Amino acid sequence: MLRATFLDSGLRTPRGILQGNLVDYGNYHECIDISENFEPSVIEGKYCMINVPIVQDDLELPTLPKWPEEWPEFPWPELIPKTKQYRQMVRNIKTVQARTKQYNQMFGTDTDMISVAEDNPLAGQSFRLAVCLPKTCTTKQAIDTLLINTTALGLKFTDEFCRLKNDKPFVPGDYAAMGVFGFIILITILCTGYDIYYTHVLKEDPRKSSTLGKSFSVYNNTRRLLTFNSAPGALECLDGIRALAITWVIIGHTYSTQLHAPFYNRLDFFSWITSFSAIWIMAAPITVDTFFLLSGLLIVYTSVGKITKMRLVRNVHLYYLHRLLRVFPVLAAGVFLQATLVNHMSDGPRWSEVMAYKVHKCRRFWWPTLLHIQNYVTPRHQCIGPTWYLAVDVQLHILSPLILFWVLGRRKPAWIALTLAMIASLAATTTYNYINEFQPAPFVPTRTDEDYIHYMVNYYMNTFTRCTPFFVGLLVGYFLSVYKGKKVVMPKIFVVFGWLCALVVSSGIIYSTYPILQMDWESPFLDGVINSFSRPGWAACLGWMIFACTHGYGGPINWFLSLRMWKLPARISFAMYIFHYPVMHVINASAVSPTYFSVIGYFYRFLSEISSSLLIGFAVTVLIDAPFSTLVKLTIGGGVKKPRDAKLVPKEQVNGVNGEAGVVNSAFVPGSEKYIGKTRL
Repeated sequence: MLRATFLDSGLRTPRGILQGNLVDYGNYHECIDISENFEPSVIEGKYCMINVPIVQDDLELPTLPKWPEEWPEFPWPELIPKTKQYRQMVRNIKTVQARTKQYNQMFGTDTDMISVAEDNPLAGQSFRLAVCLPKTCTTKQAIDTLLINTTALGLKFTDEFCRLKNDKPFVPGDYAAMGVFGFIILITILCTGYDIYYTHVLKEDPRKSSTLGKSFSVYNNTRRLLTFNSAPGALECLDGIRALAITWVIIGHTYSTQLHAPFYNRLDFFSWITSFSAIWIMAAPITVDTFFLLSGLLIVYTSVGKITKMRLVRNVHLYYLHRLLRVFPVLAAGVFLQATLVNHMSDGPRWSEVMAYKVHKCRRFWWPTLLHIQNYVTPRHQCIGPTWYLAVDVQLHILSPLILFWVLGRRKPAWIALTLAMIASLAATTTYNYINEFQPAPFVPTRTDEDYIHYMVNYYMNTFTRCTPFFVGLLVGYFLSVYKGKKVVMPKIFVVFGWLCALVVSSGIIYSTYPILQMDWESPFLDGVINSFSRPGWAACLGWMIFACTHGYGGPINWFLSLRMWKLPARISFAMYIFHYPVMHVINASAVSPTYFSVIGYFYRFLSEISSSLLIGFAVTVLIDAPFSTLVKLTIGGGVKKPRDAKLVPKEQVNGVNGEAGVVNSAFVPGSEKYIGKTRL
């Protein structure tokens, strides 16, 4: 019985070989749960993965049967009506004939050895197979004893990894994480109790209570988070843009994190992602430039008219400090969890190749992530993949005072500085792109893995190549600040032309993804055009949309983007962005077998992941982001100044700029300029 258990949970032929699946995971949990007491020892299960190359030059097997490529015509009686069932049977026979030809092409059935042509896609590939064996045995000993004599047959294979039950012991970092987050929970309970006691037991005005005492209050922070008040001059449409952008990021990652996952029908998956119907997924990387646009836009929009050039110079250190402190708590929480407790959230046969690898990278490369230099120092070893965006955004914020200094002065120098910065960045980026001949997208079937790495390291995560949407945002932000509070009258023909251009350009940018995905794509010139102009073009289209919506030319688009339902996901978008990726990897690493790909099936998967991201984002914002936001205001901002008569304070001043309740604004984070010079809120 024990031997049968080892065989049942281990080696077997992958299902769906003709559809591109070369992986079988056996039964992971059954294998590692094996534990039989045989005095004086205990036999325990060990789960291993091996790689078996398809090309076995020394493998000697009996002649494989040659499947007939031409099947005899079945003598269908003429009296049988050609019904739907009849046509389906004919299609099934043709499918078998097609599969037979594939079988004979893949395996040399006329020889005594299995062979694969050098130009066959399977050449150089390996089967990844699970083997369940006793803990004290090696994979070779187990296969030779339980199955076949690999030495006699000349079968070659290599070990990939082995797993044992309870092989993820708690380390000091795990206990440290439990201590830190346990302390936060304790403080949260105490502050929440104080807030509720002060407000509902003593019946006192909550605005007169201690700001520090209720900083970690779940009751207070949830109320602030769910209070949607618009401040004068707020750009209401930004909430909808930000919420839709983070949704597009998550749905794109739902599919992109599965590019290297095993599927029973991998060929179907590949066929779909290169088809026209997959454009809405494959074009998702462009949405990150939306956040760069919003970041640059809000830096200028929230600064012009509020601070002077000399005040910026005197307090630029506070500008930097506030920016770093505001993103640090949520980012540090994400990195800390990824490096410690996430490793114990689940388990499965893919855990070593997916989640354990991520945990190791966070334990080793946590410091470049927290210093926002991981896109240059460790571009191939990202602790949390999407944080490369945050590094680029922080680096652009560090450079922004060089332009902001001129923007805060007279208009002519401001326009000159913004225009020259835009032209210079676009020209330099275009030259750099053409010199390096980057591929035009993260996934291009005609390019090699080396091309992909070259693209991701030197282009996709490079501040130099991703800065143009940020500079477009600076220009749009200055336009909005110049015309803030003014009625802008534009001819109808100009408005129609503007919307038409925005629609055509943005659609062209999205649908340009389709020809890139085709196997006959080869155009270095267009690759350079796409890399150089698609991202600033996308930002310019959104910039026009924001300007038109702000000044009454948005129509139904402005109504849709300004709906109150977008405010909550917009506020928690930063926490969603940081935490959705680890959650996806936990789910992916928990899979116990290859999956069957279907578009609707993965859309349902996206719905579950966006729901979990919303819940986790809400919790992280309430428990970590909002409390530390208050602490930053109390330290850098000089504290919250209580007026003598709290009733005279408008709600929008109590709740924060732009109605954001003191939590996430900007592209993800509030603008730092409000705190320059210890401005009291």
